[in-house]
Amino acid sequence: MSTTLQTLDRGLRALELVAEHAEGMTIAELAERLDVHRAIAYRIVTTLEQHGLITRTSDGPVRLGAGISLLASRFEPQLRAVAQPLLQALAKATRATAFVSVAQGEECVVILVAEPDEGLLRVGYRVGSRHPLSLGAAGIAILAGRPARDDDSDEVRQARADGYSLTRGQLQRGAVGVASPVITPPLRAGVEACVGVVAMDDLDTERAIHEVKAHAQRLAELIGR
Repeated sequence: MSTTLQTLDRGLRALELVAEHAEGMTIAELAERLDVHRAIAYRIVTTLEQHGLITRTSDGPVRLGAGISLLASRFEPQLRAVAQPLLQALAKATRATAFVSVAQGEECVVILVAEPDEGLLRVGYRVGSRHPLSLGAAGIAILAGRPARDDDSDEVRQARADGYSLTRGQLQRGAVGVASPVITPPLRAGVEACVGVVAMDDLDTERAIHEVKAHAQRLAELIGR
């Protein structure tokens, strides 16, 4: 016997579908993807709209609403609390600066950092540092965690296939970055994030790749519960 509530399940699935379509969806398209009658899809949309989770106009598509941003902002403190111990372990294992970065608009922003006790020359990667999503291992990893798009760069496509991004000197001369996306259902985490490390040229990239992917997966498991 199923332990899920069908109506709630459909509502959450509708949010996930809308989140996957930046250009929006029509109610008819949503009904087809949910495999329900259009009248049911309309009621789901109306309910979510009343809570600010989606928005629509009379003749326009359904898109995510501002309520999603509010949920995301409330989730970030939980993300920080869960991620900090993992970052400290990652920094120790790789002897490099470990970080969690999130997407904010078209930028990648560092929200957590852990430094190794000893090891390689440290890179100036600090909480609040930001750069375009299209540059650096962290930004590319976050883009790789999104659904595939026709205009994805080769770097993003490769990172999606590999499960990690590795860049050299894109943000700071001599710096090497490795990052992996934190993959969770879109609405469960509320934010797009990645886990990574950054150091200078003598970073053990093979070990860093292994550790970064493992820690990103562990963080996804913890926040996806």
